Amino acid sequence: MYPTLFLMTPDYQVRFAAIIQLLQHFGWNWIGILTSGDGSGDEESQELSKMMREHGICTDYIIKLTEYSVKDIHTLRIIRESAAKIVTMCGTSISDFVPLCDKILSVIENITFIFPPSWSKITHLYNKVIKTTECSFAFLWPEIITLDINIYPQGFNFSTCLYDPIMEDIWIHSIVCLSPNQYKNDYYELINKRSAKNCTDVKDMSWVFHLFTTLPSYVYRAVYVLANALHVMYMKKNTSEQNRFRNRLHKYVRNVYYTEANGEKIYFNERREVPTNLILYSWIGVGNFHMYVYPLSIIDGPDFVLDTLVNMSNPLYWKRGKITVSRCSDPCLPGNRKKFGSSIHKCCYECISCPEGEISNISDSENCMKCRNEEWPNKKKDRCVPRVMDFLSYTDDTIVAVFSAVSILCFHLTAIILGIFIHYQDTPIVKANNRNLSYLLLVSIMLSFLCVFLFLGHPVDVTCMLRVTSFGVIFSVAISSLLAKSIMVCIAFKATKPGSLWRKWVGAKLPNVIICVFSLVQVIICVTWLSISPPFQDRDTHSYQGKIIIQCNEGSVIGFYSVLGYMGILAAVSFIIAFLARTLPDSFNEAKYITFSMLVFCSVWIAMIPAYLSTRGKYVVAVEVFAIMASNSGLLGCIFFPKCYIILFRPELNTKIFIH
Repeated sequence: MYPTLFLMTPDYQVRFAAIIQLLQHFGWNWIGILTSGDGSGDEESQELSKMMREHGICTDYIIKLTEYSVKDIHTLRIIRESAAKIVTMCGTSISDFVPLCDKILSVIENITFIFPPSWSKITHLYNKVIKTTECSFAFLWPEIITLDINIYPQGFNFSTCLYDPIMEDIWIHSIVCLSPNQYKNDYYELINKRSAKNCTDVKDMSWVFHLFTTLPSYVYRAVYVLANALHVMYMKKNTSEQNRFRNRLHKYVRNVYYTEANGEKIYFNERREVPTNLILYSWIGVGNFHMYVYPLSIIDGPDFVLDTLVNMSNPLYWKRGKITVSRCSDPCLPGNRKKFGSSIHKCCYECISCPEGEISNISDSENCMKCRNEEWPNKKKDRCVPRVMDFLSYTDDTIVAVFSAVSILCFHLTAIILGIFIHYQDTPIVKANNRNLSYLLLVSIMLSFLCVFLFLGHPVDVTCMLRVTSFGVIFSVAISSLLAKSIMVCIAFKATKPGSLWRKWVGAKLPNVIICVFSLVQVIICVTWLSISPPFQDRDTHSYQGKIIIQCNEGSVIGFYSVLGYMGILAAVSFIIAFLARTLPDSFNEAKYITFSMLVFCSVWIAMIPAYLSTRGKYVVAVEVFAIMASNSGLLGCIFFPKCYIILFRPELNTKIFIH
């Protein structure tokens, strides 16, 4: 709109960008805005509010300081009850700020203000606002230029400039003398609660200039910019073009480029602004009438990025001696996330803990993030830690030591029983019901006890493939041996009848065929299972929080249950045949012991099914190991303990006379 307008300092958007960086640095996201009553701050306040909203900073209120608003109870209550303890000032006029301080001084004393450069002289003009403005911040343009005050060696007569507006201000504020402008006299009396005096007899005012020996750098530069532009224009003009150059002075101002004595380059950027630095100051009150201005950070142009601040933990910089807090809600600590409610402001929220399996490692996180499958949140949910590996460990689980000890003990006990049977192999009780079947059964039981170790420790693919298949084959051999024993008991009884056709089945061939055939079926099932979908090591990250269960995935569920189901069928058939043969009139009928052993086997594995389905992780393996050891112990105890008792403690019963 104004192509000939040039700014000696960047506009308010540059300062707003620096303000936003300051707010973010201290975590302030709940801000109040006060604007001057002359309307100069309306556009600024809207732009600042918009820029803050884009950076996640919320505006609690925007209040225009007018004669009415500073008396309005509702306006004062908003400021008094607001949680916004950081208030940014917009506009150029400061006249309505002092009445506001009078109204709610006790509230404003707890507010930290951020003042624009145009308010830099507020503490010099009104001593009564020192308590209000101390420990506040101001963004100011840098450096001031010292002026030569010896321009009036003969003195200065005020009456010659009686109606100069600037001289009027100096006259009334510095010397407390009545101004020709009655409005200024009334305003001075309203603000300071005293009247100025009539000083028309004062003639020499040169001493007053000692109070005003400095000038902001942008004022000084404005003169030099125009001087440089005029100089260039003058060097190029001629008489015929004088009028044309007069109308195009702005072109030469636009192209001004020179270097000051301090080395700083002066030029206008694309926005027709002279890039310069900002300085962040803190106002620190000393006593009741003095304010100390302390620089905190230099904000370098043209990017205007907030530089490193001085140590801001010093209580002198803050009201009440500690860093101001200006937030709608307390920050959410790591391990929590924001939960937004009904408020329209994103700065108002609740903090809730992250869900299970998720963390937040920064404050005020809006979302939690999941840990990787190999990790799990710690107790604070602020970082992911490696999950605990869970399996039946030889070093960490006592039950593994118990299983190992019992398995080794039972293995040696079975070996001792096998040794006893071999030592007494020629005795009638060992020969009864085929001693070779007894040897094979004892060896199978020994190997079954050793299979326990395939279930313990850290599972790998090899152990996963061997554990169920090896036990299934070995135990199928054992049950086939019992089935062969049961069948041979029945055949032996029927073969004793004269002319019986069962005599030709009596011998070693039939038991061997039975064992081979029924065991081969289990081998085929296992080979098919391993060929199509073998078991493998699996890592379960879902069953338990914070744990990775190292377990064996059975691969084919059908193959797994086929192995167990086939053993169950063999056990059931063996149980039925043994149960039917338990009452046959034989002095040493082994069928009743087989019946009891199969009853124990079936009871253990039937009870294992619900326990197996209702447990997870290493407890599933513990159930399997317990079932293997219990069923093996049932076979060993029910079938061989009675025989060993007779062999060792009742040898008189181990004779042909007793058996027949």
